[in-house]
Amino acid sequence: MTNTGRPAAPPMTNPRADRVKEVARLAGRPARLRQGRFLAEGPQSVREALALHSARHAAGEPEVIEELFITEECLDRHAELGLFEGQPAPRLVTEEVLAAMSSTVTPQGVIAVCSFVDVPLEAMLAREPRLVAVMVEVRDPGNAGTILRAADSAGADAVVLTSSSVDLYNPKAVRSTVGSLFHLPVVLGADLDLVLTSLRERGITVLAADGYGDVDLDTLQEGSARRRLAPSAENAGDGSSAARLEAPTAWLFGNEAQGLPDVVLKGADHRVAVPIYGRAESLNVGTAATVCLYASARAQRLS
Repeated sequence: MTNTGRPAAPPMTNPRADRVKEVARLAGRPARLRQGRFLAEGPQSVREALALHSARHAAGEPEVIEELFITEECLDRHAELGLFEGQPAPRLVTEEVLAAMSSTVTPQGVIAVCSFVDVPLEAMLAREPRLVAVMVEVRDPGNAGTILRAADSAGADAVVLTSSSVDLYNPKAVRSTVGSLFHLPVVLGADLDLVLTSLRERGITVLAADGYGDVDLDTLQEGSARRRLAPSAENAGDGSSAARLEAPTAWLFGNEAQGLPDVVLKGADHRVAVPIYGRAESLNVGTAATVCLYASARAQRLS
């Protein structure tokens, strides 16, 4: 590679080459699990993967990107994708080769082959998180990515997916995170009972987002505001004395169609409903997660 970040080698031109087929197989779960690798596609996702890769490289930690394939046109538009410290040299490919590698109908010019970035539950908890999003049986990759992105935007400390949830390395899920997958610790395939027990052992309140909850989010936010304005007040009777948004909190978000199972709802410290002021029957799980996480984030930041 030249000192301007331009690859010195000629572009890959054969869309039927073995290496192209090997990369394309990572769109499937069996190949991902066997290799411990997944695909990040598009400039934004790859840029965030490169930033994490560079930071880990500087810290002497395991790196993220193993291979980087990019078209000349994309590199012309996004020259920074070839200039991150410690990154692997990008390999130029033709549009036809990139299309053969990609899982999308209209590829965005760049694909990175990445190592898995998830962390063990204990490693996440050792960071003493104050705000955690837990997905329970969330099976739609788009919703899972939206929740992870919302958690990242709200400044959450971690995201957990239970063993029955979608594979977050699914290409659609990775794309829907828009790079947030590379921003915060993510735990995958977690046992829910172990998660709940571990959270409580660390003094983290478990709130279940539930349309039929016994307390609504407005009440919790009002209680948080009253305690902030009058710290000595007990706020008795506001329904929120044991559910404080400003305290370390883990939110549980359930399946798109069925919501959270009854056994999970019973295991939560509180069931919290997001109030609906209009005529909609319910909220999409990604939208509900965004509202809940931002409510907690604001209370924590102002406390």
